[in-house]
Amino acid sequence: MSTSFAVNQLIGVESVVLHRVRIPLVEPFRISNGTVAEKDSILVELTTEDGVTGWGEASPMSGSFYSADTPESCWRTLHDELIPRLFELGKFDPHRLYEQLTGEAFAKAGIDGAVWDAYARTKRVAICDLFGIARRAVPSGVAIGIFDTIDELIERVERYVAQGYQRVKIKIQPGWDVEPVSRLRTHFPELPLMVDANAAYTLAAKSIFRELDRFGLMMIEQPLAASAIDEAGELQARLETPLCADESADTLATLNELIEKQAARIVNIKVQRVGGLNEALLMLETARAANLECWVGTMPELGIASAQGLHLAMHSAFAFPTDIEASSRWYVDDIIEPLIDIDANGFITIPPGIGTGYEVSREKVERYSIASEKFVS
Repeated sequence: MSTSFAVNQLIGVESVVLHRVRIPLVEPFRISNGTVAEKDSILVELTTEDGVTGWGEASPMSGSFYSADTPESCWRTLHDELIPRLFELGKFDPHRLYEQLTGEAFAKAGIDGAVWDAYARTKRVAICDLFGIARRAVPSGVAIGIFDTIDELIERVERYVAQGYQRVKIKIQPGWDVEPVSRLRTHFPELPLMVDANAAYTLAAKSIFRELDRFGLMMIEQPLAASAIDEAGELQARLETPLCADESADTLATLNELIEKQAARIVNIKVQRVGGLNEALLMLETARAANLECWVGTMPELGIASAQGLHLAMHSAFAFPTDIEASSRWYVDDIIEPLIDIDANGFITIPPGIGTGYEVSREKVERYSIASEKFVS
């Protein structure tokens, strides 16, 4: 993995503060696994021995909505394992941190993000500069959940297309798949459209995917269980539409298995799911070497992790719009300033400046916190 700096500066950590925050969603978000109405996230405030503060975010969904990782499990992992280990490291090279910390991916991503933010601020550069990623506006796509009626779904698609989003992803589940896609194709024949099953199907539903194959979809994301890689390879061989790996591409080992079994042609790389920016870049390099196309996904996260994801998404190797969207698309508020926004053409332009270019509002952190704890080396 390349970096802009020939000599990497070592940093040491003086203190870490965890803030657990809750912010209501604009409307409940429903996928095949369940429904969530608020964002429950853990913010990691890290201060170096030089007095520089960086922010990260450990951002799993509540309960078992998406993964086994939860806000509760992340807090325990950070409290009991990762923060003590971080202090044990003494001074360390941030480029090697991913090799030195093990544990839950989402918790690790929180530490990772805070370290990179502090390191960028120490060097007075942007996070993208640390990885040699050239600045560009990031194309944004919208993810839309499951509704009680197709008319509601069509109304949401109309709304977000009018706002400029460059592609639409809808969630599907058994009984909510072919008909909503067919209706959307009637209303939006040229719309860049994809579907996401969040592992809701088995190979026994292959006839459903053959029907979906006729609608000119960009991709079908995670149709089968994360562990069903052999079956995904069999399904991909029967379809023209590319399969996209999400939950099944959580480590380099599983990515290599996907490549070996030809179980996907596209990979959704989520910084949170894989454990941080270093791992995400390694996943990108591995996938592109195997001619898989990639894009940057989201949980979604609050502004800290979303902004860091945008710095990754500026990488020219990503082929599709990111799932990172405007803050106001998801939340009644966010904890960064300015809020993330898209322009009329569906692009997000990252503000100039050090770190992410966005600043954390301490007043908002305090307003939405439900718990906090400080750790000192």
